[in-house]
Amino acid sequence: MTKLRLAIVGAGPAGIYAADILLKAERGFDVSIDLFESLPAPYGLVRYGVAPDHPRIKGIITALREVLDRGDIRIFGNVTYGVDITLDDLKRHYNAVIFATGAVHDAGLEIPGIELDGSYGAADFVSWFDGHPDVPRTWPLEAKSVAVIGNGNVALDVSRILAKHAADLLPTEIPDNVYEILENSPVTDVHVFGRRGPAQVKFTPLELRELGELRDVDMILADEDFDYDEHTKAAIASNKQVMVIDRVLQQWRQREVGSASRRLHLHFYAKPLELLSDENGHVRAIRYERTESDGEGGVRGTGEIRELEIQAVYRAVGYFGSPLPGIPFDKKHGIIPNHEGQVLRTGDNERMYGVYATGWIKRGPVGLIGHTKSDAMETIKHVINDQGNWWSPADPSEESVEKLLRDRGVEYTNLDGWHNLDEHEQALGAERGRARVKVVPRDEMIRVSNGTAVEVGAAE
Repeated sequence: MTKLRLAIVGAGPAGIYAADILLKAERGFDVSIDLFESLPAPYGLVRYGVAPDHPRIKGIITALREVLDRGDIRIFGNVTYGVDITLDDLKRHYNAVIFATGAVHDAGLEIPGIELDGSYGAADFVSWFDGHPDVPRTWPLEAKSVAVIGNGNVALDVSRILAKHAADLLPTEIPDNVYEILENSPVTDVHVFGRRGPAQVKFTPLELRELGELRDVDMILADEDFDYDEHTKAAIASNKQVMVIDRVLQQWRQREVGSASRRLHLHFYAKPLELLSDENGHVRAIRYERTESDGEGGVRGTGEIRELEIQAVYRAVGYFGSPLPGIPFDKKHGIIPNHEGQVLRTGDNERMYGVYATGWIKRGPVGLIGHTKSDAMETIKHVINDQGNWWSPADPSEESVEKLLRDRGVEYTNLDGWHNLDEHEQALGAERGRARVKVVPRDEMIRVSNGTAVEVGAAE
């Protein structure tokens, strides 16, 4: 029987779901799948893009682990595509490749002053507080008043971590270095800016409710943002999610405020225009325009300009994909150009046979885990049906890839290695009455994974 040797680049939910769907699909050939991941541990943004105080969302890892633990998918961690293994290598050893590399960098925000000191991308901050091994171990939390630009769940995550008292994060897997810096943060006020109204936010109700449960944090809302027009009233009445969000916000409006040591301000109808600088090139204020509903679900400017003193700003306006060596890339949208997951060449828009995409690098950083599954199903359908256009590898043996990486001196990790790291992190947590303490340095992750460092207490 014909055998498909498939490489998948990216071991987050998109890559793992694609592998699982292919293995369960009706097909007339055998399958052998290798996952390549640039980090020593799998699960992508579920491990490094979800706030540590969201254990329910991190429960997705349980389902992903069940897929990997079946033993019918190999994983090669700490292997970077384009550095440790190339497209030519994949063509030599596989019949096809699926890129599931996601989108891990911040989308840009084109306003004057965005480059000032004290202006940060939310994705970088999330990577830091999630213990990503490739970001600095420190973070300059020196501001008393902070702005967060965005009205999606990432903006809420960033705002919540900034406003939350560090002691309330101790039951989570927050790394020690992150806890220590958050514990010493002087922040008193976090301001969240969205250019549209309360009925047009991209928050999910669950995320929003969690924001209002913070200890010793007052929720501050402006009455002027809740003078709804008829279109907004209709949106609230006709959409259950919008109705729930409005109900939460209205409840916050009724709360007594003034006794908490920290405040979280929600500014709706506020379009950021410019970040203003002090004499040292550091953020000192945000200038924004007051907007209003246009009666059709959008907003228009009013011409009223306001200014708020701040010392730091985080833009949470979306994620953006990164180009991959030898693979077409749409610079405008941050994706691999494709038709239903079949990668298209730059210029003539023709098929690039044997190359596929799934997840955020395929469709952009929108949608939840459920969308990732349907995405993978669409891509896998074409992988199966494209059998006549698969590559013809010169050496498709499973041993050849391991030899290739060894010969190049790549210190890769595998599934057993992830189990070692997982158990080690849980042991570190058990010492302190926590579920897990995450190991942060990459070299330490590799040593623990490969069985050369087993001493509890090695995490930072």
